[in-house]
Amino acid sequence: MECKHFGQCGSCKIYEDGYSAQLEEKVTNTKELFSQFTDIEGDIFSSPESNFRFRSEFKIFHDKTGIHYAMYDKDKKLFNIDECLIVNEEIQNIFKPLLKSIVSLDIAYKLFAVEFLSTTTKGMIITLIYHKKLDENWQEKAKILFEELNIDAIIGRSRKQKIVIGTDRVVETFKIDKKEYKFIYIENSFTQPNPYTNQSMLQWVNNQSINLKNDLLELYCGAGNFTLVLSENFDKVLATEISKPSIVAAMDNCVLNDVNNIEFVRMSSEEFVKAISKEREFNRLKNIELDSYNFDTIFVDPPRSGLDDTTRELSSNFENIIYISCKPETLARDVEYLSKTHEIVSMAFFDQFAYTPHLEMGLRLRKISL
Repeated sequence: MECKHFGQCGSCKIYEDGYSAQLEEKVTNTKELFSQFTDIEGDIFSSPESNFRFRSEFKIFHDKTGIHYAMYDKDKKLFNIDECLIVNEEIQNIFKPLLKSIVSLDIAYKLFAVEFLSTTTKGMIITLIYHKKLDENWQEKAKILFEELNIDAIIGRSRKQKIVIGTDRVVETFKIDKKEYKFIYIENSFTQPNPYTNQSMLQWVNNQSINLKNDLLELYCGAGNFTLVLSENFDKVLATEISKPSIVAAMDNCVLNDVNNIEFVRMSSEEFVKAISKEREFNRLKNIELDSYNFDTIFVDPPRSGLDDTTRELSSNFENIIYISCKPETLARDVEYLSKTHEIVSMAFFDQFAYTPHLEMGLRLRKISL
């Protein structure tokens, strides 16, 4: 991919020597972090070289010539762009027509950002974010925009306002071992931005768990991205997540996929540690019988900060640990602790964010036999 904004746009920080060389360097540097724990080579899952982002946000810059998409440069200053080659083709195709329609409908005033949420199944939600209150006049013109673009939704946001024209959710589909899974993606909630890499992660996680047994504990489950796939390989799953909207979406995803062996609970990982150790009782668990579970495996996909001390300690008690990490440095810190009780049996590298230094990882660890 050759983008004319390489070198200026702060989004793509690595752009020299071609995509394959960039990925190889990232993997080599990351492997070094884990060389003291394992000599496993690990599987490498690349991203498409372009059109891989299905969720994106652009600032809007106003000048005498009109309005323009804008990104921050490496000095955190906005500059105008007229293309972005990392977003998918559906976003690219609507990129310029959207701005023309916004101007022609006279709804550009105080517009400061545009967000796109799309899917591989051609779903599309566009969110227009304003520094002003949105009135009935805006709604009427936004309805015209919605019909012109023939998409799932136009959503207007300003302070304490969310106006939905259409729907605030789209459905994404993945196929894992010939089984199709559907996922509800809700506007303004977290979704994996690169569905191709997400597909690779889902398949890898499935492969790592397919021969495991008994019940699964999952922490940081989000909207059930991994949970639904993992549930195929275990008798029962207990999954926790702190975000209420994510828990609601996860439950909806279970209904959508006719999955009935998962219980979700809105709880942080720190709170769950207190609950399972019987250090504290929680009303949120009143309908869940923790003692009925026979956990052998824990799955974690924590934020960039990694596992906290209590969750790290809890994880060390499980026979199997499957860990997806969005920051290898904190993963290496956690593995240093877990290596006292576990050994790495599988490792993978996922390029979720091509042209950036970021690399996601997957590890499966097994308890060391004494």
